[in-house]
Amino acid sequence: MRVRSVLSVTVLAGGLALFLQPAGAAVSEVRQSSAVITDVVEYQCTTTGATEKQNIKVKVEMTMPATATTGEQMSIGWQGTYADGTGLKAPATGLTADTSLYAYASISGLTGLTSATGVGTPGTVDANQVIPLPTAPVSLSTTSSNAGTATVRPAALNFGTAANAPSIKCAVQNQAALTTYPLTVTAADQTGTETETGTDTGTETDTGTEPETETEPETGGNGRVQQTPSGPAATGGGGERGPDGRMFLLTGSLLILTATTGLLLRRRAWR
Repeated sequence: MRVRSVLSVTVLAGGLALFLQPAGAAVSEVRQSSAVITDVVEYQCTTTGATEKQNIKVKVEMTMPATATTGEQMSIGWQGTYADGTGLKAPATGLTADTSLYAYASISGLTGLTSATGVGTPGTVDANQVIPLPTAPVSLSTTSSNAGTATVRPAALNFGTAANAPSIKCAVQNQAALTTYPLTVTAADQTGTETETGTDTGTETDTGTEPETETEPETGGNGRVQQTPSGPAATGGGGERGPDGRMFLLTGSLLILTATTGLLLRRRAWR
């Protein structure tokens, strides 16, 4: 008898616990982190006033933004170190203290957006000495007016006192072999629309004044008149409309299940 009672209570409690789970149960949200690309970029560098070109290799690490929105400035991280024992040498005149490094990323796939640019400081360099690359990451900035998905690659590397007047220009030689990474730009107005339409103000209520439709009475087999219910069934639309009918259905089903289980155990006990 004790086993049958415990089993019945367990079945009933388990069913009610499953049904009464909070409707707004929290779902863990996994945010997309930024992606990092590392490539060895082969450059051929031309120095103003020098006929000899220099071939260097730079290990470039690019950090793509986790999110990007139209009309807002985005930032792509760039950090480079010389690879395979190569190094770019300063011209015979050296580099002055106001010389900057201009790093570029090529962007394709979005109308009106072709590149991102960042500025670093190598510092003063004597004649024919290797020009140091910035140790801190360089932020390549750009802004897209259009939403969509683009592909990004490392691009040119220049040195000079102004972006439009470089004294050393380094062009990529192995662009086709470089890794590409998708950059997704989301329209700014999409975020605002989702926020507004996704808010439930709770102002729409059912007053319960919907008129019921009269139906013709039906005569049962015993000659009595049966009234056919009209209008929608009351399903418990809110706190003011009574309990949800599904609760009664579930409770009844669980009671039937409990009774059936007890009968089976009782029948086995008789045997």
